[in-house]
Amino acid sequence: MIDVIIDNDVDADLPNQESIESAIHLTCKVAGVYIDTPHVCIRFASDNIVQELNAQWRDKNKVTDVLSFPMQEGDIYRVDEPLGDMILAVPFVIHEAQRLEHQTHAHILHLIIHGMLHLLGYDHIQDDEAHTMQSLESRIMKELHLHQPYAHELSDHV
Repeated sequence: MIDVIIDNDVDADLPNQESIESAIHLTCKVAGVYIDTPHVCIRFASDNIVQELNAQWRDKNKVTDVLSFPMQEGDIYRVDEPLGDMILAVPFVIHEAQRLEHQTHAHILHLIIHGMLHLLGYDHIQDDEAHTMQSLESRIMKELHLHQPYAHELSDHV
């Protein structure tokens, strides 16, 4: 089950449920995680909410594009339990898409893919981890017929 929550103060044109589900299912498949119905919650929120969560959970008092909160660890995923939650700062993400000259929907889907990889245990702290994650993201974006996400400057992903 893929739950999408849109905060009341978020007024933006967001990708539809089908596009979000396709991105999540493809991310699982490309990452080698075969779950028919991944349980994930995606929240679209204001910059302030994401900044507060970033300060609370990462000790970084600034807004970022996406935060991921995994609920499972390891290489074996329990299909009957949630993989985790992610939250996107919609105004920040829209501005970021414009700055990077990407379509807003495509950029949001890229960030959902990025966040989903975090929920599946991927990270980008070390250079080799970043390369692995970026390669997976690029492959998924290509399969979805969307832009290549790392053609331009990288943003502060979580």
